Amino acid sequence: MAVSTSASSSSRALKIGIIGFGPFGQFLAKTMIKQGHILRATCRTDHSQLCHHLGILFFRDKRAFLEADNDVILISISILSLSEVLESLPFHCIKRPTLVVDVLSVKEYPRDVLLQVLPEEMDVLCTHPMFGPESGKDGWKNLAFVYEKVRIRDEATCSNFLHIFRSEGCKMLEMSCEEHDKVAAKSQFLTHTIGRTLSEMDIHSTSMNTKGFETLVQLKESSVRDSFDLFGGLFIHNRFAKQELQNLELALQKVKQKLQLSMEEQSSKESKL
Repeated sequence: MAVSTSASSSSRALKIGIIGFGPFGQFLAKTMIKQGHILRATCRTDHSQLCHHLGILFFRDKRAFLEADNDVILISISILSLSEVLESLPFHCIKRPTLVVDVLSVKEYPRDVLLQVLPEEMDVLCTHPMFGPESGKDGWKNLAFVYEKVRIRDEATCSNFLHIFRSEGCKMLEMSCEEHDKVAAKSQFLTHTIGRTLSEMDIHSTSMNTKGFETLVQLKESSVRDSFDLFGGLFIHNRFAKQELQNLELALQKVKQKLQLSMEEQSSKESKL
């Protein structure tokens, strides 16, 4: 893992087209607009009124969107819908080499899909902003932004795009998609798994909460705010997640065994009194 420390002193305005304009795409768009970038968007849901309010040109027609002379195409859709959506887009309509960026929470999977469906002349940057509308609502300073330059020929456009996050104070982490998924399986996926498990247990705040229990309630609540599709995507399309789920199950079994042993030892002591 390497922390990127270089930063460009200035950055030109980019024409950025966003595919998928749900809550996360909207969240990123607001900062990009604030920085002076020109945005277009397309989505299965009609967000034309919201885009008009934000000063973004909304395209219902995907072909027209791809022909709109974007410097960057930003993919902000669900993990589970990625392959279907990308394979349905006529990327051959793009008139010039363009930087294609994804912001999905897994990285090997979108990298492989993008390399499969995109024309060879398109640049590919795989990224994961490790924050969202809740954790990033007060700014992005010191929040992690992970990226890999998968296929980059136009270094200037790539640098200008990364500057969007660098200039907001993000901690820029350049690492391979494989390394990202290994680390994310042990952190993000594990966090979601424990939060979902607590939700299944239906835990709630009580009148006698400890600080630790309050943390568990907050974890449960933050996990269920995200869609189950996201959780499913973190499991299905991160090849390291399955092992971490097994590790969690084994760890719980070990804890149960230790408790059982402790109970047997205590029972033996009491029987001798």
